[in-house]
Amino acid sequence: ENETQAAILKHLNQRFSAIQEAIVFTFVPPAIPGLGVSGGFQMQIQDKGNVGLDELQHMANEMIADSQTQSGLARLNSTFRAGVPQLFAEVDRTKAKTLDIPLNEVFSTLQAYLGSAYVNDFNKFGRTWQVKVQADSEFRLKPDDIRQLEVRNRKGEMIPLGTLISVDETLGPQTILRYNLYPAASITGSAAPGFSSGEALNLMEQMAKSKFPASMGFEWTGMSYQEKKVGNEAIVIFALAIVLVFLVLAAQYESWSLPIAVLLVVPLALLGTVAALMMREFDNNVYTQIGIVLIIGLASKNAILIVELAAEQRAKGVGIFESAVEASRLRFRAILMTAFSSVLGFLPLVVASGAGAASRQAIGTAVVGGMIAAVCMSLIFTPVFYAVMQRFSERFSQPKVA
Repeated sequence: ENETQAAILKHLNQRFSAIQEAIVFTFVPPAIPGLGVSGGFQMQIQDKGNVGLDELQHMANEMIADSQTQSGLARLNSTFRAGVPQLFAEVDRTKAKTLDIPLNEVFSTLQAYLGSAYVNDFNKFGRTWQVKVQADSEFRLKPDDIRQLEVRNRKGEMIPLGTLISVDETLGPQTILRYNLYPAASITGSAAPGFSSGEALNLMEQMAKSKFPASMGFEWTGMSYQEKKVGNEAIVIFALAIVLVFLVLAAQYESWSLPIAVLLVVPLALLGTVAALMMREFDNNVYTQIGIVLIIGLASKNAILIVELAAEQRAKGVGIFESAVEASRLRFRAILMTAFSSVLGFLPLVVASGAGAASRQAIGTAVVGGMIAAVCMSLIFTPVFYAVMQRFSERFSQPKVA
């Protein structure tokens, strides 16, 4: 109860490792349901030079082995197996023709007995049920059971399959996955605690480029593909948010310098966000980035309260220093009320528990840490920034005397 996702996975892996008859993998669910089959990253190793499935599995195993030496990677595994025990049934077409047995009858018999064959539907209990035929499990356990199956020829005679097919034991892939037309082996994994998903993807790319020959390649799929495709759009979003705030303030104050006094508080507020995330050992994910965008607006709001009143005082002829001090004093209560309401509103997210708690904790921690820093920095540094930018603006806006 109240265990983290990583602790649950570790506990399950310990229990599943005792099962000798199977290889069990545990996965983190994808962050966006339907986009991929697991959380973390998913890399497709591609055989672009037709080197064979055995070499494909060898490269996948080497990638997994080398990941053990990388502190930024965790839980790498692959379900691709090129050496799964199989039975290879070869039909003697000459005998089949001699015995007057159509090949499609041979294949249909193998499919119906060993796999299944659809017959029809029937209705019962208000539902529609499918009827499928298949040999009972005790009659399809051994290779000799295949030879005992019988097929009907065109004369209506039942002929044992053992008279025209040979069954040999061999090794081969359980499934052959193709990604963008190339045979591929899928590797899944996740970033280790303290590392971002972007750092994990970069580590995997460095390992692949240093290890793969020219005949092998790789591509990302699922969430990893979307992350690489998006790239550093988060930086663009942050920049656009700041530019939007700057333009709105410039239009409001009819000044290019006063908005700078407001925005200079934002980096100081982000220091609180970074410190809070580091204290809780959270990485920089999409949820923390949402919190950062919120902090840009909240920190700017506190600074606007001071700068706007100081500008009004200055317009009445009050000195720059006196305007800044008076605005800071009068807006002290309003800033604290805004801070308390924001912090108390996001505090339940900081201490959230249960399903989806990680995302809520990330947003709450980013906002609360940034808001606390924004309050302290706004009251101390915003008057200073206003005084500096106002003096700078007035100095260069004074008309020159001829």
